[in-house]
Amino acid sequence: MIRITPDPFDPGLEANRFQAAHAGAGAMVGFTGIVRSSPEAPITALVLECYAELAENEIGIMRENAIARFGLIDAAVIHRHGRLLPGETIMSVMTLAPRRHAAFEGAQYLMDYLKTGAPFWKREETSAGLRWVEARAEDDEARARWME
Repeated sequence: MIRITPDPFDPGLEANRFQAAHAGAGAMVGFTGIVRSSPEAPITALVLECYAELAENEIGIMRENAIARFGLIDAAVIHRHGRLLPGETIMSVMTLAPRRHAAFEGAQYLMDYLKTGAPFWKREETSAGLRWVEARAEDDEARARWME
């Protein structure tokens, strides 16, 4: 399941639904991303732009890769776009597998892709105006480990 939406969602409810739909799994890993604002660089909002259909297709390919690579029973990604406030849920990744190791690795694989390769463009709203969010070297390094 891939869902690209401007709408808020309840990550706990989504995780419960995802798990209930897959009897027989031995492990489920869920990760929820939250819009952050730090005291050193406060923001008033995060604006995510995307072409929802393109994002859904691209993330769907990575989901299928994760399922095949790690032997997952299933994987799901929910990702919001639009204007989000600090503290709001921005995304959720869920993986189900026969064993925990595969579920954890599959979730990390998907998260590393979402941080570096998913077709979203981020701008931060601040008291001084808008600024584009630049790619971070540590995110690229995290993704590179999956290329081996």
